Amino acid sequence: MSQLDTFRKSKDSFFKNSSDSPLTDAQKRDFKGLFYFPENPQLHFEINIEELPEKQEIKMQTSSGDVQRYRRFGLLHFTVDGQAAVLTVYASEDGFFLPFADGLAGTETYGAGRYLEPQQLKNGKFLLDFNLAYNPYCAYNDLWSCPLTPAENHLKIPIRAGEKIFENHI
Repeated sequence: MSQLDTFRKSKDSFFKNSSDSPLTDAQKRDFKGLFYFPENPQLHFEINIEELPEKQEIKMQTSSGDVQRYRRFGLLHFTVDGQAAVLTVYASEDGFFLPFADGLAGTETYGAGRYLEPQQLKNGKFLLDFNLAYNPYCAYNDLWSCPLTPAENHLKIPIRAGEKIFENHI
């Protein structure tokens, strides 16, 4: 079993059994696991970031109508299936945050987008692994409040990696 498979199995167990799970008790009864794309090594990047000279603060809307504050940190440039793409990485006191919506949003992936938490490596590059892309908790339960993906992070290209849409939303 790969490291990613182990991670996914652990996450499924958390969702099914933990009191901190975003699933309702009714959802947990029928829960058999999340849906994922197969692991795709071509969507695992170690790339340089184009750090923004001014770390502009933005207010990111949430699914409940609140706002959360982030700073625009930098831009990640990468290529998927021969198509160039750029995503903005945001920073907060909790670390780096990358919400994005891809060309599959609303059909195969969660319509409001998915999240990543890119990590800065010792060599200064960033680890961007779409195999770890996950749905926000509001994708499972409307009682959760989640940051909404800013327009600048909406991609037209499909990202066939990470979590798929949750089909058991009640």
